[in-house]
Amino acid sequence: MIIFTSKHGGGFCWWQTNTTDYSVKNIPWKNGKGDVLAELAKSCDKYGLDMGIYIYPGSRSFGAGTGGLTKDPAKQEAYNKVFRQQLTEVLSKYKSMKEVWFDGGCEIGISDILEKFAADAVISQGPQATIRWVGNEKGIAPYPNWYTVKNKDLFIKSDYPPRNHQQGLVQSATALRSDPDGDVYAPIETDLPLLQNQKTWRWFWTPNSDSLLLSLSDLMNVYYKSVGRGSVLVLNASPDTTGLIPKSHVALYKAFGKEIARRFNKPIASVSGTGNILVIDLHKPMTINHAIISEDISQGQRVREFVLEGFSNGKWTELKNGSSIGSKRIEVFLPAVKVSRIRLHITQTLTTPVIQNFALYNITNDNSINMAVTLRDWDTQTFSTDWQDFSLDLTPYFVEKAEQFELKFLTIDADRKLSRGIEFKNWKIEINGIPIPNIINKTGDWTFLINNSHNINKETPPQVSFKTQIRTKPAKSIGTIELKIIK
Repeated sequence: MIIFTSKHGGGFCWWQTNTTDYSVKNIPWKNGKGDVLAELAKSCDKYGLDMGIYIYPGSRSFGAGTGGLTKDPAKQEAYNKVFRQQLTEVLSKYKSMKEVWFDGGCEIGISDILEKFAADAVISQGPQATIRWVGNEKGIAPYPNWYTVKNKDLFIKSDYPPRNHQQGLVQSATALRSDPDGDVYAPIETDLPLLQNQKTWRWFWTPNSDSLLLSLSDLMNVYYKSVGRGSVLVLNASPDTTGLIPKSHVALYKAFGKEIARRFNKPIASVSGTGNILVIDLHKPMTINHAIISEDISQGQRVREFVLEGFSNGKWTELKNGSSIGSKRIEVFLPAVKVSRIRLHITQTLTTPVIQNFALYNITNDNSINMAVTLRDWDTQTFSTDWQDFSLDLTPYFVEKAEQFELKFLTIDADRKLSRGIEFKNWKIEINGIPIPNIINKTGDWTFLINNSHNINKETPPQVSFKTQIRTKPAKSIGTIELKIIK
C-alpha cells in the first residue's frame, strides 16, 4: 500500500485543484497540466497496490495551523470551505482510498465527506479516527500490542463548526492507552522516516543526507519490532528535487525486501487451525531459531497468553511465552533450540483462537546485519516512581571472544503532559554475583556501554547480570529494553 502526501504543512497541492494557486497547475512540470496524484493512482492500479492519502488540514498560505484552525475566526469559515473541497477532490476524483491521514488531527467538520467517499477507509487522527498512531517516530510498537482501547480514551468528538484554540485539538489515543479489554477496535500504525540518527530525523530529502540513511540492520530491527509485534509499518519514501526517489534509497528498500524474503519466505514447516493447541511435528530433531504466529484478524484479536514448547529428550520444555499475537508475532529463540516437535499452547483467550499461520524457521546469520535483541518490554505498571532494584540476565549474549555491547532502554510512548523518562543509579555488571569494575559506562540518558573483557566459556558460562536501581518519572510510559553487539 502507498500513502501519498498530497498536501503537507506548506499547503502545496500535488493535484489539479481550483482551491489555490499554490499547486501543480502553476509549475513548469508538464506545462502546469500534470497531476501527481492521478499518475500515482494509475500506477497503483497497474501494480495491484492499495492507496491512501495524507492531506494536512492546515495551510500556511491561509494562516491555518494544526487541525485546520485559523487564529482569525473571520477566516475560519472561508478556509473550512476550501479544505472541504480539497478533501472531496482527493477522495472522489481518483481511486478508492483505503486510508486517510490527518496529521495532527482535523478540527474541520468533514465526517459527511468521509462517509460519502471513504466509507471503507481507515482514518488516522482526528475525531473520526479508527486507527492509532503508535506514539513515536522510531518505527517501534510496544509489546504486548493490543488492538483495542476504551471508547472514552480514543478521542473527543468534535462538532462542526470546529472548536477554537482555547478548547484544544482532538487528538487520537496512542499505544499508551491500549487496553485488552477495550470496547473500540483501533489498531496501531507505526511510522518512521528513512533518514534519521540518534539526534535528528528528516521526513524530507535534503542534499548530502545519505549519512542519515538507516542501515539494513536498523530496518530489520524495526521490522521485528513493528510487523513482528502485530503492527502495520509505514516506511517513509521522499523524492529529491528531480522528482525521483534517490538511488541510494531505492537500493536500501530493495535490500530490505530481499532480506525479509530470505528470512521468512521458506519456513521449515507450518500449520494453521483453531483451538488452544497446535503442534508442528518435524519427525526428527531439527534446529529452530524463529517462530511466526498469526491470528486470523477477520475474527478479531483473541489470544491473551500463549506458550511455545519444544519436545526433545522425551519431554516438553517451555521455550517462550507471550501475550498478544494479532496479525503477526515473531518469536526469536536465543540460543537456537534443537527439537523434534514444537507446540503452540494458548493458555488464555477470549474465545476459540483462529490461527492463520504457525511457522518455524532456522535463519542463518548474516554477519553484515547486526540486529538488536529485545531483552524485555515494560508497560505503565513495570516501574514505579520509587527507586527499585532491577536486573537483567545477560549470560546468553556473552561469548568467548571480547565484545562490546550497547544496552538501551527505549521509550515507545509516554504521557506528554508530565515529566517523562526513566532514571538510574548504582548500575553495575556482576559475574557470578561479583561486581566487575570499569566494565560498564552510562553514555546517554537511557543507554549503557558494556565492555566484555572476560573470556567466557560457552560450555560452562558463568552468570552475567546487569543490575541497577531504577524509577520512572511521574508520566506513564511503555518501552522496550534491547541489547546490541557493536564491536
